Amino acid sequence: MSSIEEKNISKPENDSGISDSNKGISRRDIVKGLATVPVLGAFAYGFYRKRKHDRQIKNSILGDLKLSDSEPYTEDKGSEGRRIRLGLIGFGIRGPQIAGAIGFLHPESVEEMKLASKASRTDKRYQEFMEQEDLNIEVTAVCDIFTVYAAKARETGANINRQGTDLMPDKLPVIYDNYLDLINADDVDAVIIASPDHWHAPMAIEAAKAGKHIYCEKPLSWSVEETYALREAVRESGVVFQLGHQNRQTDAYMKARETIDNDVLGDVNLIEVTTNRNSPNGAWVYPIHPEANPDTIDWKQFIGQAPDHEFSLERFFRWRCWWDYSTGLSGDLLTHEYDAMNQIFGFGIPDSAVSSGGIYHFKDGRTVPDVLHTVFEFDKQELTMMYSATLANGRSRGKLIMGTDATMELSNSMTIYADIDSERYREKIEAGIIDPELPILSFVPGKKSVDAVTSATEQYFAGRGLLYTYRGGKRINTTHLHIKEWLNVIRNGGNTSCNIDRGFEEAITAHMGTISYREGRRVRWDRENKKII
Repeated sequence: MSSIEEKNISKPENDSGISDSNKGISRRDIVKGLATVPVLGAFAYGFYRKRKHDRQIKNSILGDLKLSDSEPYTEDKGSEGRRIRLGLIGFGIRGPQIAGAIGFLHPESVEEMKLASKASRTDKRYQEFMEQEDLNIEVTAVCDIFTVYAAKARETGANINRQGTDLMPDKLPVIYDNYLDLINADDVDAVIIASPDHWHAPMAIEAAKAGKHIYCEKPLSWSVEETYALREAVRESGVVFQLGHQNRQTDAYMKARETIDNDVLGDVNLIEVTTNRNSPNGAWVYPIHPEANPDTIDWKQFIGQAPDHEFSLERFFRWRCWWDYSTGLSGDLLTHEYDAMNQIFGFGIPDSAVSSGGIYHFKDGRTVPDVLHTVFEFDKQELTMMYSATLANGRSRGKLIMGTDATMELSNSMTIYADIDSERYREKIEAGIIDPELPILSFVPGKKSVDAVTSATEQYFAGRGLLYTYRGGKRINTTHLHIKEWLNVIRNGGNTSCNIDRGFEEAITAHMGTISYREGRRVRWDRENKKII
């Protein structure tokens, strides 16, 4: 169960509403008494009398903040209805992760998780995977232009019963050498696209034309022109589209939106979002597979519409480092931060963007920057969003939403601090009930065990709510929830949370930041003509 908590414990004063009869209660007694209350601290301390009044205190505080302590999500219709046949396009890094989120892991991966769970009682990944809801889907087709990945995708897609190395599949998905053949297969209802950035839009456009529903990894597009073309194709086809911003399922972001809507922070005019990573993997210097060579990789198909280049294992496995195939920090990592804020504020495309940065540390031939700073202005909201990123320092800086009355720190949890000059909280600050250095409010999704992550990169994504959230006290994969939402809309109608319109806003915003960096100028969004200038 999740909880909203107020954590501020300040010294009692006679004018704070605390009666003299409570002076004999020690700080330890107060902390012990408040420990069982879902809502604690600054405001709670002002109302505090006895532990038997916990419920009255909670209701009074939630009323003051105009917040609900209920879970910020609603239950869906589950996976009832027809079985949906999926085609998986791309099975490098993100592809296997997505497959696991929908209930398909390679038998060797299942065995590895089994062993890890036996070695450590805190490692619950195998248990969570086996308990993950069956989405009522079948993988009928796979496509990857590296034959080793294609074979792994096939074996993964066949593992419908989540078996280990004792897997004896009844049926194997078909391997397609070309994505167009997969899209046009009669036994494919929907596709999941996890290819390099420069292939997202072309593949999604063809899928829309073929009437196939689309789950596409972020970013939406590699170029501005294809952004418009993809939106048009999806709108004309009527297929269900979901962009892979699984942060849309993170409980803390949902509660943050409720908090913003209820004006807990006051007027917000500055947001800071950041990326800090400090490892080769975090900087996209991925390992090169020992079986990779011109005979096992379809290099011509990889290049596609990108500039021609001689065969290169570095470019194939580390494509994020080159503009020829990548959208750089803007499309790869900024889009996560922007979409989280767009989810909370719904502010759409910014009015302008200014970027700076460079290749300061990774002198490995890459063309995309390893340091980037972008400032977005939203005129109507009278709001600035600052993005700051480095791939050569791992200090966590998080997300800050700054208002006239309070500041919100946001990750996979939410914490709010009153501003020392707040008008809303002025009386409580002056009375000593609120200490601006201590949080007045926090939201922590319910959890019962230590979070298990296996790498610094996983820890980075987990802290941003991009690996899992909590539902009813259980840790749930956010990608699982995001794809489940997409499947439910396919079956039952409605809208996905990151549909083509939200994807269009994401893509245009990222392209504005990239154009500003590459052209060294401020770029603007012409709202009347709906184009970047």
